[in-house]
Amino acid sequence: MQISPPKYLAPFIRHYLFLENNEKDIKNVRLFTDGSTGLILSATMNLYSYLSGDQMPLSFFYGNLNTYKDFYSKGKFSFIAVVFQPYFLNSLLQTSAKEVKNQIISVEDVVKDTLHPFQEKLFYKTDPLLIMEDLNLFFTKFLSEKMGSEYQFIAAVQQYILQNKGAVSSKSLEKFTGYSERHLERKFENYMGISPKKYSNIIRLHHFLSLMKQENNDENMTLLSYHAGYSDQSHLIREFKKNVGLTPKQYLNTKNKMAVNFIEL
Repeated sequence: MQISPPKYLAPFIRHYLFLENNEKDIKNVRLFTDGSTGLILSATMNLYSYLSGDQMPLSFFYGNLNTYKDFYSKGKFSFIAVVFQPYFLNSLLQTSAKEVKNQIISVEDVVKDTLHPFQEKLFYKTDPLLIMEDLNLFFTKFLSEKMGSEYQFIAAVQQYILQNKGAVSSKSLEKFTGYSERHLERKFENYMGISPKKYSNIIRLHHFLSLMKQENNDENMTLLSYHAGYSDQSHLIREFKKNVGLTPKQYLNTKNKMAVNFIEL
């Protein structure tokens, strides 16, 4: 279930997701980059890192990902994901987004009991829509008290990249912002955790995903890659495997896509 925030929160929150697995069998799942940061709220967390075997914190923030992360579940799980505009985590945690890139940060380590009421409501199986409404109030209060103004510049650059579907050059960004490539890169990495070039590549990849998933699309992969701004199909496949860990056709054939960038393997 995906729910959009109120319009006044849209510059900070992309959407909410409620994901639930009621099967007891072990599942292998993959989260891959979409250029966003976010918050995962859960009452029971049965997800474990495939790489380290560590159990994920009950609730956690996640920074911008360079690639993908694999997990496995031990039994049932359910959680609400708050998918942020990538620069919002910088303001919430009051730290450089570059420092939390690829990181998972336990909620308890940074905001202590602030989000505990939402975990309790999930534990007692409160309607997720009611919890999301309460989260809207929580984030509105935060914005009224602590949000700075420079995010507006970063948000404008982000929108420029989104409107061009990731097909932007360093020169076009310099012309749009009036900043040198290096100066813009420093600002972007502080607020977004990644460079403008990396973010543009992610947006272009997700534009290709949207083209690939369109119904009744009879065009071949070469044409689709061209329409998405890739120089050739081999370039597309390299970028896709780097970010998703699969080829485009393997992704397309993946049956259980819990979200566009969260899939069961």
